[in-house]
Amino acid sequence: MPIYEYIASTERGCERCRAGFDLLQRLSDAPLQQCPHCGAPVHQRISAPTVVAGNSHRTSESHLEKHGFTQYRKVSKGVYEKTAGKGPTHIADDGK
Repeated sequence: MPIYEYIASTERGCERCRAGFDLLQRLSDAPLQQCPHCGAPVHQRISAPTVVAGNSHRTSESHLEKHGFTQYRKVSKGVYEKTAGKGPTHIADDGK
């Protein structure tokens, strides 16, 4: 679900809608016509999308370990191998 930005259409309105506010909505939801707090007319504002390039968005294994998480990667069907953190070296489905 995208986060839409709204701002007051006129000078009338509360401090929140004059400054602009974000709202999490489904794509199928109709855009808001009024501020939910004061009822002033609002319109959607176009915002820049978030773009992630390369693997910079991935959490590093050292960062995971530092914060106490364990990471596993799938090596075959039902078998996972530890790549970071504490815990068993392998996890396997025993078929039960």
